Amino acid sequence: MRYEDNPKSIKFYVKRFLHANKNFFKGKNVIDFPAGNGITSRILRDIGANPVPMDLFPEYFEIEGIDCKRANILDGLPISNKQADALICQEGIEHFSDQFGALKEFNRVLKKDGILLITTPNYSNLRAKLSYLLSESERFNSIMPPNELDSIWMSDQKITNEIYFGHIFLIGIQKLRVLARLSGFKIKKYHFTRIKVTSVLLLPLFYPFILISNWISYKRNMRKHGDYNYSTKKMIYGEIYKLSINPKILVGGNLMVEFIKDQDHKDVAKGLRSKHKEFGIT
Repeated sequence: MRYEDNPKSIKFYVKRFLHANKNFFKGKNVIDFPAGNGITSRILRDIGANPVPMDLFPEYFEIEGIDCKRANILDGLPISNKQADALICQEGIEHFSDQFGALKEFNRVLKKDGILLITTPNYSNLRAKLSYLLSESERFNSIMPPNELDSIWMSDQKITNEIYFGHIFLIGIQKLRVLARLSGFKIKKYHFTRIKVTSVLLLPLFYPFILISNWISYKRNMRKHGDYNYSTKKMIYGEIYKLSINPKILVGGNLMVEFIKDQDHKDVAKGLRSKHKEFGIT
């Protein structure tokens, strides 16, 4: 069975998303980064899109008739501003040492209202939360915490000075949301993929505490920050609260989040206010 036809693989859900939205993607320029072996680029071509694959190691790209460019996210993507209609970052952001910089770069190359689809191992499910509590590892009892023996997935100085890290930079839904927001994106939709059985078993035990704790935090913070009006706080804190208690996120195997670019990242700072207003300057 091919990866994209296996419900245990994230590629299955990305393929389903692309086919469900093929009318949007047809004729559009879609960056596939990191492209890996090229399965997603092939699917994009099959539905009539114009795939633009990029990867730190394009030597592993296997699809004939499509050129995969070498790209190091720390150096920026080799494409001009606002040239892409969509960008798919599939199982990549957890490898990036500068995730905020990566999201700003994604914003730079996308057109206004462009789509950014990010998939990543779900660091917000209950199994991941318990694993971090017990050992700060991705999966307790089977994987060691990030380390220099297991977490260097590729290092070939003949090709690039950049190290391809393993899952050192796992990211949960809340941090992904705020980094994306500060980069000019907002969540359009959260797509559920598949369940993690351990997380499902933990849900009845922990969910009441998650619900109550997050509700208390939400209500307390709604009473703070007089600089912001009630509707702004309700919108932002409400979104955070709903993500925190979403059962699908708490039991899901992967995060699969569809973002939309609603502003250039350079304009985001204009709407921000400093929490520390003086920084010790008199």
